[in-house]
Amino acid sequence: MKASIQDNKLIIELDLQNPPEPSSSGKTLVVASTHGNQVTDIKIDGQPVVIGVNAYIKKTKV
Repeated sequence: MKASIQDNKLIIELDLQNPPEPSSSGKTLVVASTHGNQVTDIKIDGQPVVIGVNAYIKKTKV
């Protein structure tokens, strides 16, 4: 994961999982994740920013 601040916006870059992997519940397919909360080098008011992201798609019923 890469994170930065540009033009007062938090920019997060995550590698896509190819192919998407089933979540632990099996209800969704994870396409990108930080795999929990990650402390970044970005600081706001002297405090590090922590990022936790899960991007997923719902499994379709066949």
